Amino acid sequence: MKLRSDIRINRKHYPAGSEISWFRVYPFFLVHMLIFGVTGFVLAYSDQDIPLPVLYVHSGIAFFAYLLFYLKFFGRDAVSWMFINGTLGLIGIYTQIDWILTLFGRSWSDYPWYVHAVPVMYFVLYTFLMRQAILDLSNARTDRRRDRFAGVFHVALSLGLYAVL
Repeated sequence: MKLRSDIRINRKHYPAGSEISWFRVYPFFLVHMLIFGVTGFVLAYSDQDIPLPVLYVHSGIAFFAYLLFYLKFFGRDAVSWMFINGTLGLIGIYTQIDWILTLFGRSWSDYPWYVHAVPVMYFVLYTFLMRQAILDLSNARTDRRRDRFAGVFHVALSLGLYAVL
């Protein structure tokens, strides 16, 4: 993976344009974001009346940190596309979150719109990270044929998962 701007990882400086192993990025972020995403989801939809500022501060700090790292690792264009694709996928996100909530005897409409902001944002961030991992694991960033395959694989995997759920 080629860095878009300077970053320091474990006290080592990596200048913009330098190559960094995907193994330094994806395992940490996938596990870290999964943990914070689950806690954000539980805070948003728990039976306890969690104050909205607690929900937003808990996840807002993580969102800000993830966005800074995404900009460093993937660049502004990729992050812009993350938000464009997230906006286009809101209906898909709605159906998936509603399906998850039905497992707990609840539905999307049981909560006000502003409570859904945190789980929706985690969904967008996690989906973006999975796509970037597929691109890097298949070495698709420098090969148009592999890039096309990675895109098709990502869409097919997502649609297959949605169909099963």
